[in-house]
Amino acid sequence: MSPFWIMVTILVLAALGYVLGRRRAGSVAAGDIRGLHSRPTYYGWNVALFTALPSLLVLLMWVLAQPLVVDRAIGANIPESAVADAGARGRIMSEVQGTAISIGEAVNKGLLTEAEARSLTPDNTALLDRLADEDITLTPNPAVLEAAKDYRSINQNASRTLTGLSLLLALGGFGWAMARTRPDYRARNVVERFIRGFLILCSLIAIATTVGIVLSLVFESYNFFQLYPWQDFFFGTEWTPSFGGGSRLGMLPLLWGTLYISLIALLFSVPVGLFAAIYMSEYATPRVRGVVKPLIEILAGIPTIVYGLFALVTVGPLIRDWIAQPAGLGNSGSSVMTAGLVMGIMLIPFVSSLSDDIINAVPQSLRDGSLGLGSTPSETIRNVVLPAALPGIVGAVLLAASRAIGETMIVVLGAGAMAQTSLNPFEAMTTITVKIVGQLTGDNDFASPETLVAFALGLTLFVMTLALNVAALVIVRKYREQYE
Repeated sequence: MSPFWIMVTILVLAALGYVLGRRRAGSVAAGDIRGLHSRPTYYGWNVALFTALPSLLVLLMWVLAQPLVVDRAIGANIPESAVADAGARGRIMSEVQGTAISIGEAVNKGLLTEAEARSLTPDNTALLDRLADEDITLTPNPAVLEAAKDYRSINQNASRTLTGLSLLLALGGFGWAMARTRPDYRARNVVERFIRGFLILCSLIAIATTVGIVLSLVFESYNFFQLYPWQDFFFGTEWTPSFGGGSRLGMLPLLWGTLYISLIALLFSVPVGLFAAIYMSEYATPRVRGVVKPLIEILAGIPTIVYGLFALVTVGPLIRDWIAQPAGLGNSGSSVMTAGLVMGIMLIPFVSSLSDDIINAVPQSLRDGSLGLGSTPSETIRNVVLPAALPGIVGAVLLAASRAIGETMIVVLGAGAMAQTSLNPFEAMTTITVKIVGQLTGDNDFASPETLVAFALGLTLFVMTLALNVAALVIVRKYREQYE
């Protein structure tokens, strides 16, 4: 039985345990639930939780450990003569897994019996040809084929063991919880402890995910700096990767393009979005607000590839023909200004919607007090509402900045892929995210510095975003102390 169907079976048993647990609580109370410590629902949840959780935990542990355990067991049986290097071992393991899946597919379709699958060898050409006629091609490599049979056998045995253990735990938990369903049993306390533990687990998952992301970037970046000097990466002004050797991987041109395009996008989106939010929250009638706000928020639902095509087909040629060429500043439709303006349009709803909600959250009493003292509406907005909402507005701007730094498609189509440092906003440039995609695209050697540099670039982006968050926290704390 596959892990999916094991999980479905466990959940069905848990649902049955919930129903029977409630009924048993009613029966032991002799029809008077006032004699129970907890409501019957809690007794039902208690049985369901003890039925499901132990089995699901075992299932989760196996799903997480299975690739490591099985791959290690199979890898130990592959002869060293079949492995040229570490990279070849990884490719062979992928071939073993694919072959095992193909054998299982043939058995499920009735093309092979279990006995034939276990005795399959490269010498059995008739059987292999029969499978090839059904579009199931197996490798003729004896070592891979034997390892694939072992891989499938181990997984089948593990599946049987897992099925038996999971059902045993589920039935044991069901019986134990049903036996403890008594009037004095504190089922509500037990269920609430389960819920608290679940909430803590969710928090730990979020933390563990963040730690995992950071560690993966750090470890791969360390491998990169083992192969390429860190001084040349952080302070190099030339980006010319070459998988044939002699690469120059200086990140400064990419960093400059990222900051330049993001700055233009923020200079456009923050004023427009903030002023739109002020108008909708302080001046617009409910009818106008009900029309304008949804129209602005539609921009957030447009795919970034559509923005990129808009930059490539419309905005870029307009800027080139109306501004860049007449002023003698450039002849290309792909430029920093093109990508920055289109990205700014994309960011308007992020700034506008968040700022509008934050401004509306400012207590009306502050406005009334300012107006009662003789201030005009504009003075009230400038001197009372905006300072009180500033921490939230800073958060909205930070979200927009992070979104701008991580954007890829608009830059690819609107700004080009030229890694250079220039003050001219009408020239083509590129960003860190574009080059990360470029270095990880294609059939490249994962152990080469030209590929590993993508992780160093990703770590750089992470540090930039972290710095933005720290700066925002400093600003928020400074102004929040004045208004609390």
